[in-house]
Amino acid sequence: MSDHTDIGRKRQRAIYVAGVGGHRPVVPVGQTELAKAAQAAMTPETWAYIAGGAGRESTMDANRAAFERWRIVPRVLRDVEKRDLSIELFGCRLPSPLLLCPIGVLELAHRDADLAVARAAAALGVPYIFSNQASVPMEACAAAMGDAPRWFQLYWSKSNELVASFVRRAEACGCSAIVLTLDTTMLGWRPRDLDFGSLPFMQGQGIAQYTSDPVFRTQLSLPSGPGDSPKPPLNLLTVATALAQKVNYPGGLLRNLASGDPRAAVQRFITTYSRPSLQWDDLKLLRSHTKLPILLKGVLHPDDARKAVEHGIDGLIVSNHGGRQIDGEIASLDALPAVAEAVNGKIPVLFDSGVRGGADVFKTLALGATAVCLGRPYVYGLAIAGQQGVEEVIGNVLAELDLTLGLTGCTSVREATRDALQITA
Repeated sequence: MSDHTDIGRKRQRAIYVAGVGGHRPVVPVGQTELAKAAQAAMTPETWAYIAGGAGRESTMDANRAAFERWRIVPRVLRDVEKRDLSIELFGCRLPSPLLLCPIGVLELAHRDADLAVARAAAALGVPYIFSNQASVPMEACAAAMGDAPRWFQLYWSKSNELVASFVRRAEACGCSAIVLTLDTTMLGWRPRDLDFGSLPFMQGQGIAQYTSDPVFRTQLSLPSGPGDSPKPPLNLLTVATALAQKVNYPGGLLRNLASGDPRAAVQRFITTYSRPSLQWDDLKLLRSHTKLPILLKGVLHPDDARKAVEHGIDGLIVSNHGGRQIDGEIASLDALPAVAEAVNGKIPVLFDSGVRGGADVFKTLALGATAVCLGRPYVYGLAIAGQQGVEEVIGNVLAELDLTLGLTGCTSVREATRDALQITA
């Protein structure tokens, strides 16, 4: 297990000592500067996909506003020389309460994509939740991580056989939990992407879990959908899209030039991607396919949290998908206390959406979360400097968490409680 003892002061010292020799951090430490540098490293279409949200993006604004309403009230003279960031989760001891969110189509941000993130997570002992919409198959990422912890995010497709295959593969490559994401049974209305007319899946990007799956590949010959689906105009851009599909399909352009599989794979993915008809009773099928802990991601209502407990679910992730699905949705942080109260400690409650630094992690823990998932910031680091950029972002978040913990008068994350916070109007 990675040693995060006194990581805050160690990281500060390392940066300042390097600064004496004229060296600066590879990625900006400040959150605003980090986002600006990432935007400069991405194409406009990529930035729209990574940074954008639903509608007017008011949910994204609400996520940050919720963090600002909660203010930390420190205590003093408590001997915080030694601090412990570790937690216990599903029988495993983790060095910190931080995990990495599943984020799809990482090839947009960097050529090493999920592999760079997997290696960075393993180097720092932070669990990585493999994305269902990854750019690299889960087996390759698992091989790059050694024994480091990883989970798998599942989108429930219209093919139960494909769902079962994904779960089998996740178990086989050492994933220790399944995260069923429930808030994306349909894509939200995302103006930034719509204005560009850009969806990376149409290029064959972000579907590596599918094109590497034996069940999916056997389904390529099945009907791809209704015959009245709109067809793009034939021009240079559509030809370029067809070539991109062939480049992104396993085997590369030359091998796939004469093959119809790349186009069929995109069409099949679009047809099978998600299942809006999913209901509570369907969870029994998922349970029948795995003994791994199952977490539901996207739970915001306390009644749904209670139902999850009743259905034998092992954990929840309070999330509004980073504001990407519903405009005007409740902030995840505003939903957290009621969800945590509803489960009453029976199962762990994790959190994502709006987390930008270690102080945010502290507030989230204080409001009832067992662990916290980091999203966009690590993708910004990836876009700027690949694996090293991801490692620096993770290290900065952990360092700030460690310092915030000590400066608040706490010696462990378990001491981060609601008493340490005060809400403002």
